[in-house]
Amino acid sequence: MSGTVLAPMSAAPRGASARLMRRPLALIGIALIALVVAGAVLAPWLAPYPPEAQHFDGLTIEGAPLPPGGAYPLGTDLLGRDLLSRILYGARTSLVIGVVANGMALTIGTLVGLVAGYFRGWIGAVLMRFTDLMMAFPALLLAITLAAIFTPSLWIVAMVIALVNWVQTARVIYTETTALAAREFIAAERALGAGTGRILWHHILPHLVPTIIVWGTLGISTTVLLEATLSYLGVGVQPPTPSWGNIIFENQTYFQSAPWLVFLPGAAILLLALAFNLVGDALRDVLDPTQRGQD
Repeated sequence: MSGTVLAPMSAAPRGASARLMRRPLALIGIALIALVVAGAVLAPWLAPYPPEAQHFDGLTIEGAPLPPGGAYPLGTDLLGRDLLSRILYGARTSLVIGVVANGMALTIGTLVGLVAGYFRGWIGAVLMRFTDLMMAFPALLLAITLAAIFTPSLWIVAMVIALVNWVQTARVIYTETTALAAREFIAAERALGAGTGRILWHHILPHLVPTIIVWGTLGISTTVLLEATLSYLGVGVQPPTPSWGNIIFENQTYFQSAPWLVFLPGAAILLLALAFNLVGDALRDVLDPTQRGQD
């Protein structure tokens, strides 16, 4: 996707949303996202029990989790807690971190790429070499290191993910800003006496909005997967706060005897990441000027 040059916002077709709605995969993605958002927002009303509540009848006589059915539609976990309730509340964690962390990463990456691509020279060189340095570290290893340094919490995890995810956005924004800064209309604005701030915020940034939208959508899926990975490894959101990743981590010892404890939260992670990828890919095609005549 980094080689794709998206249409300026001013040139984006008015029927973009209509064309998006004509794409079956995009509709599937939107429906899945809407389902997860509805479950997260309505969790206090949809969840049969509080997510941290341990039930005396939530385990078998042998102390094993209960299978799905009866008072516990998706069964219980190793502590006798209702799995459905924890998955619904875990959706809140994934969405909050996905939106907040991805928003911070987009902001940092856009600012770095915009400044580096417009000014170039030593400013651009310093910013992009720093970006290259950050890209040289494996994102997961860097995230684990940062998460281990700070006391894990929902907001710390969001900050850690943002600090390792902004580099790809910065690279893409830098490339497009460099190309835009060399265009004739920017030279004309300078000749007319427009200041740097006006050129950046009123003439270059609006042309980057489609790219930011696409990367923002695709980035949420990456963020959701990274949050689940950190929680699974024990350096993400800490129990008893429910997270799809720490639900899998807590119940992995029951993988063979109670596979639903791992499969169901894993399926939720997969479906949410897939949904944002489907919508992001569709947005990329809709906003790509080379695709206009093909819809």
